[in-house]
Amino acid sequence: MDLVPALEEPLKKVLGPPTAKVMAEHLGLHTVGDLLHHYPRRYEERGQLTHLADLPMDEHVTVVAQVADARLHTFASAKAPRGKGQRLEVTITDGSGRLQLVFFGAGVHKPHKELLPGTRALFAGKVSVFNRRLQLAHPAYELLRGDAEETVETWAGALIPIYPATAKLESWKIGKAIQTVLPSAQEAVDPLPDSLRDGRGLVPLPEVLLKIHRPHTKADIEDARSRLKWDEAFVLQVALARRRHADAQLPAVARTPKPDGLLTAFDARLPFTLTEGQQKVSKEIFDDLATEHPMHRLLQGEVGSGKTMVALRAMLAVVDAGGQAAMLAPTEVLAQQHHRSIVEMMGDLAEGGMLGGNEHATKVVLLTGSMGMAARRQALLDLVTADAGIVIGTHALIEDKVQFHDLGLVVVDEQHRFGVEQRDALRGKGKQPPHLLVMTATPIPRTVAMTVFGDLETSVLDQLPAGRSPIASHVVPAADKPHFLSRAWERVREEVENGHQAYVVCPRIGDEEVDPKKKKSAEDEAEKRPPLAVLEVADQLAKGPLQGLRVEVLHGRMHPDDKDAVMRRFAAGETHVLVATTVIEVGVNVPNATAMVIMDADRFGVSQLHQLRGRVGRGSAAGLCLLVTEMPEASPARQRLNAVAATLDGFELSRIDLEQRREGDVLGQAQSGARTSLRMLAVIEDEEIIAEAREEAAAVVAADPELTHLPGLRTALDALLDEEREQYLEKG
Repeated sequence: MDLVPALEEPLKKVLGPPTAKVMAEHLGLHTVGDLLHHYPRRYEERGQLTHLADLPMDEHVTVVAQVADARLHTFASAKAPRGKGQRLEVTITDGSGRLQLVFFGAGVHKPHKELLPGTRALFAGKVSVFNRRLQLAHPAYELLRGDAEETVETWAGALIPIYPATAKLESWKIGKAIQTVLPSAQEAVDPLPDSLRDGRGLVPLPEVLLKIHRPHTKADIEDARSRLKWDEAFVLQVALARRRHADAQLPAVARTPKPDGLLTAFDARLPFTLTEGQQKVSKEIFDDLATEHPMHRLLQGEVGSGKTMVALRAMLAVVDAGGQAAMLAPTEVLAQQHHRSIVEMMGDLAEGGMLGGNEHATKVVLLTGSMGMAARRQALLDLVTADAGIVIGTHALIEDKVQFHDLGLVVVDEQHRFGVEQRDALRGKGKQPPHLLVMTATPIPRTVAMTVFGDLETSVLDQLPAGRSPIASHVVPAADKPHFLSRAWERVREEVENGHQAYVVCPRIGDEEVDPKKKKSAEDEAEKRPPLAVLEVADQLAKGPLQGLRVEVLHGRMHPDDKDAVMRRFAAGETHVLVATTVIEVGVNVPNATAMVIMDADRFGVSQLHQLRGRVGRGSAAGLCLLVTEMPEASPARQRLNAVAATLDGFELSRIDLEQRREGDVLGQAQSGARTSLRMLAVIEDEEIIAEAREEAAAVVAADPELTHLPGLRTALDALLDEEREQYLEKG
């Protein structure tokens, strides 16, 4: 939301090339406007100290503290053999804890003179541990005194802003740079329409920028933050509202199923009745399909809530109406599974053009990258001639060679694994834009859906079909209680003895080349071992606790035919235990599999664990999911696992997940990796603002779709939607 000419001044001109270079490379800041929108992370109060007790390891921190004592030591070393080496140790305190600073060699002179007991300063550096105590080695520091002219200016406010900083640029240097450009804030053009700002009592933008960078009171900070949240929510919602408006202008062919056609024949032979939820969502979809502009609908549903059935009925309706439907799956394994299960559900209705096919039947073809030439040629022919009403495939469907007779509906499974360019390319296959149904089994909290998929109407399936069994989940603390792990393997044996099967999931395959030069992350260092691997675990289980059972492996680097053979044997009950990576996360359906053991469960995200767990309990027998971890009881990782074990409600879990990870991950996807536009807005906490901003945005766009009378808003939109994102939203 970087604004207008005065704010478009490059930082190079204002701050000089060296500083501008660091800001561009490390913070992504290029113009005066960028810098004004680099908000403080938090504020320190004079006389109130940071909690030294809570400092994170290996992070770059800024603390305000007071020198308690300073001692100069001499020592002998290779460089200074006669005991001439010097080390200055300074202890600082903030009342909650103490922290040691160390300076060596020639670097001791200046701090030795300046850091006298009682001195207060800002210190910045990387926290490390030496002799089991926290320390900062050679920290940068800025004394907090009120004498020199410039210092008085800089630290005049009682509240000291602490900026997101880097090792190359300390927080106070960013503060000084902002001080230099702050006068330009007067020229910031306000993106909010006056009526909205006045109606909600929001502070004008120039004033907000002063308040956020140089607050005099805590109330200033609150005012500024709530106003900046509004900016972010509103501008994003206007972008989405304009897309919805533009989509509503596009032509599409209305697709109404004919009475007594394919859909009626299919419904008549269903061995069960649809749940209330399935009926409601189907109606929403059929209503959309009957209109003359393209449907854009997001269908979210719990694992196993019957999304595929709803999507299949929508595809049959379109075939009934003379069109074709395509279903896109993220992997070949999944495409093959969808194909198999849809052909099974349809029976002779999937045998169009064959002897014994039903009079209403159509052909259901599979198209994937690894198919043989002959089968592929036949599938392509069936699509062009319209013999195939339904095609299921991976992105092989999008290749130039693939042509449809009349593509009416695109169903995308597991949206978050599927690129925008790919959806766009498939949409371009229709004579007019086809209707679009996006399915996801990762439940998305309402506000995230409004923020990220705000251009899609949302349908939710939250009822499980009758006959689905409950899943019991337990955390297995392998390090604290090794006997719990032994018991887990006994439970797997018991399930197999009762005629069932089990999954064991691991984070890694195990045939990767380990690069000795590759630097380990602090987390790996702390855990001293790489994540458990499929190949090793399968071997240990087959020789140890699961000896005598038929154990097989499945992972993403296997040849597609081998993967398919493994899945077939497992589905047929020939394999007792499948040791796999997350390739089984989505859509694998083996009702006889009742137990799942997830190794190193702390290495998976909350939503991913929920997805994995949905693979068991798909039949009439109860499911069991064991989350194995070596993390200590008090760790955040264990709290995450406890949350997963405590509830089967995916929406509740996705909220927990988001609160822990923030929304960078969620929005990162939606903004094609561009710097996330949300700096103030927290999607979960600010639900009300997002909902209100959505209403306001819809009203503004309905009244003035081109935003002719709102130049400030247009500028803000251009900045939010640089070309890359604009295209991203266009393609949706």
